[in-house]
Amino acid sequence: MAKLQAGIIPVTPFEQNCTVLFDEETMKGVIVDPGGDVDIILQTIRENGIQLEAIWITHGHLDHAGGAMELKEALGVDIIGPHKADQPIMDQIEARMSAFGASGMRNCTPDRYLDDGDTLSFGEHEFEVYHAPGHSPGHVIFFNRAQNFAHLGDVLFNGSVGRTDLPGGNHQQLLDSIRDKVFPLGDDVGFICGHGPGSRIGDERRSNPFLKGL
Repeated sequence: MAKLQAGIIPVTPFEQNCTVLFDEETMKGVIVDPGGDVDIILQTIRENGIQLEAIWITHGHLDHAGGAMELKEALGVDIIGPHKADQPIMDQIEARMSAFGASGMRNCTPDRYLDDGDTLSFGEHEFEVYHAPGHSPGHVIFFNRAQNFAHLGDVLFNGSVGRTDLPGGNHQQLLDSIRDKVFPLGDDVGFICGHGPGSRIGDERRSNPFLKGL
C-alpha cells in the first residue's frame, strides 16, 4: 500500500495548520488550506521535493483560503473546495483581513466546489468528502479510509470545537456535523485540524468537554 504522509506548515498570525499531504514514494501530493505566507509554503515544498497537484480548501475563512489564489498562480494547479456555500465568505477575504491584523491575502474563487459524497484523490490515495457546516456554511472535511486519517479543518480540535461566532456560524449545526459526519468515521481515526495539535476521534468523543451529550 502506498504510504500517505502529512506535514504541517504553520502560516499567518492565526498559526493555521497549512497541511501538505503526499505520497512518500512518488513525493506527489496536495496542499490543504494555504491561508497565507505563500513564500514560506513554496520554499518548504521545494526544499522537500514535493510535487503539488492541487490545492484543497476545507472552508473559506481568510486564514485557510487567503493564500490559495497566489499559490495557484505560482504552481499552475487547481483550487478544489470548499462547498459553494462558502463563496460569499471567500469574496470578503480582502475586505476582512485588515480587521484581523493580517495582510497579503486575496479573495478566492475555486476551480471546483465540493459536495457531500464527493471523492478526491492523488496517486493511490483516495479521500471521501463530507459537508460539515457549522463553523462556516460550506465547510468540508476529508477522510482517507485506507489509513484511518482525516483532515477536519476547524470542525473539531484537540479539546475544543470550531468557533461559531463568525458570519455564517451556527453552534447547533456544528455539533450536528460532529455527531453525524465526524463520529461515524470511527474512534480509531487520527485527524489533523486547522489549528493546534491533532487527536483521535474517539479521544475527543470521550473527553472533549464541548461534546458532552452528543
